[in-house]
Amino acid sequence: MKASLRVFFSVLVLTLISLSAFAAPSVVKPDVALRQAFPDLNFESMKETSLPGMYEVVSGQNILYFFPEKEYLFVGEIYTKDRKALSAERKKELRENTLKLVKTLPLEKAVKVGTGKNTVIEFTDPDCPYCRKASAFLNKRKDVTRYIFFAPFAHPQAITKIHHILSAKDKAAAYEDMMAGKAAPQGATYSEAIQALAQEHIALARKVGVQGTPTFFINDQEVVGADEKKIEGILGGQK
Repeated sequence: MKASLRVFFSVLVLTLISLSAFAAPSVVKPDVALRQAFPDLNFESMKETSLPGMYEVVSGQNILYFFPEKEYLFVGEIYTKDRKALSAERKKELRENTLKLVKTLPLEKAVKVGTGKNTVIEFTDPDCPYCRKASAFLNKRKDVTRYIFFAPFAHPQAITKIHHILSAKDKAAAYEDMMAGKAAPQGATYSEAIQALAQEHIALARKVGVQGTPTFFINDQEVVGADEKKIEGILGGQK
């Protein structure tokens, strides 16, 4: 009789476990929930905050907050009772980390233009009109050495022009041609090494948090967009 009871309870426990497994709702991971709710949002990292159920989202140099339960995305500052700006502090930390990463960039893999005393690290796109505008502005300055990486996020078709530039014997001249609006040679083929280098440029852009072009790093400062006034303010007057 006791053996029969043991068998009965064993079967009962297994049945209950099986039923609970079927009844349990599937739990969606916060990062998956964010991608499902906001598919157009690109973000690099996500971590839980001290607020239960709230997650900090790092998107480039932006700090967002996501509440998966309601699929709410919050944009703005969070203050503590002593007026401490948490988002601002995290942005400062991100900027500092970005500048550290920028200093590790392999400049020998960039396209070098100019020989001036000021170093300008540039992420650009040959098909971006704002990139062309910024490039024309920097071409007028003789006090800069530009190290150019390519990040055709908005114009993926520009990859052919990038391959042409990176494979050229005179990369600086090829770069100027493409930025002037010339077309890449038709029917040209490019080696796997050149294609891999172009993808490495894109990966490096993402590594340092570049989300749009043009983006510049000048004297430990980041400039997003063709902001000629800001660039000139960092570099000083025409030299």
